[in-house]
This record gives sequence, C-alpha cells and structure tokens, in this order.
Amino acid sequence: MKVSFEGIGEQLISFAAAGDVKGQFVRMSGNGCVSACASGEGFLGLCIAENGGFADVLSHGYVKCPYTGTSPAVGYGRLCADAAGKVKVSSSGREYLILEVDSAAGTVGFIM
Repeated sequence: MKVSFEGIGEQLISFAAAGDVKGQFVRMSGNGCVSACASGEGFLGLCIAENGGFADVLSHGYVKCPYTGTSPAVGYGRLCADAAGKVKVSSSGREYLILEVDSAAGTVGFIM
C-alpha cells in the first residue's frame, strides 16, 4: 500500500505576479504581489499556476520538490528557497514538517 499526502490542508491564494513565477517558490514583493525567491530566502509558498499577471500560490499543504545541497531529514526541519523551484536545508529558515526524502531522486516532501 502506498501512502499519499497530496491534498492535505491545501490553501491557494491569488496574487499579482512580478515576473515569471510559475513553478517557483515565491515571497511577498509588495502589496498583494509576489516574486520569485532568491537562493536562501524564506518563502510564502509555491506558485502552481500563472495567468495574465496573476499567480496562484500554494501557501499551505503538501509539496514535493527537488532539493539541493545537504539531504533534509524527516521530521521537523528548516528549509529555504533555492534556484529554479528547489529548496535547501537552512540553519535559520522557517521550520516545516518533512514527511519524505528521496536522496536518490533528490526530492523532499513536506507540509507548508
């Protein structure tokens, strides 16, 4: 039997988008506006869709994405944004519940 965490507590928020943010971890860049995070920045969420200058951002729920650098550990751990829709372990980032790590595939699944 396979366990699935998809759909748990999902919350989407629509924002104005500053630049191309689809598939990127984003941060607030102004009133009601998001932009892509730079490496090392904390993130508001993951932009899952963009259309006409607006971004749909998954701010809560399960996310599975690539990671760079040190492999995260399951349990509570600190993550921050890295380039191109990836995350990395952080000593000062926000803490997330990390549910699965696939070091061979370089992916991490966590709850925002």
